[in-house]
Amino acid sequence: MAKLKIGVFGAHRGMTMIHQLLHNPDAEVTAICDKHRPSLDSAGKTAEDAGLKVALFENFEDFFSCDMDAVVLANYAHEHAKFAVRLLGSGRHIMSEVLTCATLAEAVALIEAVEKSGKVYQYAENYCFFNTTAEMRRLYRAGDIGELMYAEGEYIHDCASIWPQITYGERDHWRNRDASTFYCTHSLGPILHATGLRPIKVVGLEGQEQEFMIKLGARAGAFGMEMVTLENGAIVKSIHGGLKREPGSINYEMYGTRGSMETDRWDGGHLHVWRETTGNCVGTHEKYAPAFRLDGAEGTGHGGSDYFTTHYFVRSILGDEDAKAEAVDVYRAVDMCIPGILAYRSIVEGGPTLDVPDLRRPEERDRVRNDTFCTFEESAGDMYVSPTAAQWKQPVIDDAVYEEVRRKWLAGEPG
Repeated sequence: MAKLKIGVFGAHRGMTMIHQLLHNPDAEVTAICDKHRPSLDSAGKTAEDAGLKVALFENFEDFFSCDMDAVVLANYAHEHAKFAVRLLGSGRHIMSEVLTCATLAEAVALIEAVEKSGKVYQYAENYCFFNTTAEMRRLYRAGDIGELMYAEGEYIHDCASIWPQITYGERDHWRNRDASTFYCTHSLGPILHATGLRPIKVVGLEGQEQEFMIKLGARAGAFGMEMVTLENGAIVKSIHGGLKREPGSINYEMYGTRGSMETDRWDGGHLHVWRETTGNCVGTHEKYAPAFRLDGAEGTGHGGSDYFTTHYFVRSILGDEDAKAEAVDVYRAVDMCIPGILAYRSIVEGGPTLDVPDLRRPEERDRVRNDTFCTFEESAGDMYVSPTAAQWKQPVIDDAVYEEVRRKWLAGEPG
């Protein structure tokens, strides 16, 4: 059987998927697209060194016209949905990097494009596939801690030092314009993936923007928080952003009716599990490093989690039902993403608790089909809101700030 022909849109983040695909027995990279020529050439050289000739494109339209069975979207995070919809309409399978969509309207369009096309759509929320979070999912589904009552997901990553390398001095780079609650799926996603529960309500909170980030061109709150109610009544605290902690914190806690699980904040890769046994408050505790579920994951990016997204994507296209069951489909992807969009609306409106629509249901889609509320002007139209919430002072950032960030990027200097 011929290998699947896969294109990668975005040569920077996409390098992780390119590395995985270069050694995949069932798929191969046939085309790569990126506007930044040095990144594109570097990706092409990596493929060439592996014995593969790959077409390289700076222009998306030329890339779109290539013979590809599937596309990995590793482009700017606020633009994934619009490209996914178009590519699905042309008969390509899609794996989308974080995030799913920028607006509720895009969420509806994405789901309907997947349904109409019949193609595989998977969301590359790699944090669901750490050895620890995958084990939490296995144990929860086995009933080890009972029914979820409360959970926490935490993704703390101070990006100040790498800001030049991830924003390039672009004033309108998405990272300079996203809402504090936008990038929520690293913290919320693994909880939803483990439990299979759907979010039904959300309220948003954020920390005030900080001078050290304003000096780098960022215009949003320092961190975002979503307090999410799930369909069984459980509460989840999801927090993410640039708080000062090194190394950054990737942490998850789940409290059930018969026990609890939590990752170790300082001893990475380890999981604590407490199970109630013979009576109330009587039980056992163990700490261990779970094994990865698949050979080949150890040593790959983001603590080994990057291996799984590409593996499950390829296997799902080939009809592997086990892979489909483990992967994040479009409905779960939207569940992970839209609480962040609504949380920022909650912040802007002064803190009300908002309903999270179930976009599996057509009648719920109709209610938000034209809802373009977001902090990206090109997507929001007349529903645009500033990434600096009304309660904070609106920063005025001179062009010289972005010129200096660009200089640091070109010179390879930290922020």
